[in-house]
Amino acid sequence: MTPPPHDAPKPTWRAWAREVRATQPDRSAEVCAHLAAFLHVRGARRVLAYHALPGEPDVGALAPEFELLTTRARFRPAPHLTLHPWDTATELSRFGIRQPPAGAPRSALETVDAVLLPGLAFDHRGVRLGYGGGFYDRLLPDFGGLTVGVVWEALVVDELPSEAHDLRVSFLATEGGVRPTLR
Repeated sequence: MTPPPHDAPKPTWRAWAREVRATQPDRSAEVCAHLAAFLHVRGARRVLAYHALPGEPDVGALAPEFELLTTRARFRPAPHLTLHPWDTATELSRFGIRQPPAGAPRSALETVDAVLLPGLAFDHRGVRLGYGGGFYDRLLPDFGGLTVGVVWEALVVDELPSEAHDLRVSFLATEGGVRPTLR
């Protein structure tokens, strides 16, 4: 399926990405093997990860090798994410994502070595096409550690529409390996 033109609106890109993602086989084990090697080489120990939605690469297999954290979406006073131990994610959010309950212990972003970001698609420059909430864009603008977009290879495109506030990742992880983005 041919991607939309790079200047197509984000809703058009999201529809395209969901359609392509629905056709992808689950190769999460390969993605995790590449990520584990990459993170070990870079000395990462504490990793902010995500609980996968249907169709996303599942990074949960990294839990035995790293101290994984996950997020909880909060909406007051403004939409934001808080960080919590991976194994506290015991309830479903309004988005259908496993997340920790409101009272789960919190962790600080400053203690994180690497962040694994889900996305509907990424481009070679590291631009992320998210789900439209802007949660990661608000969480990570000053994060100094490793940022890795995790996505199927079929959803890495030449160029996505972007705005000044859109987060760019430094690396992309797919079933084919982990590579730096073009900056």
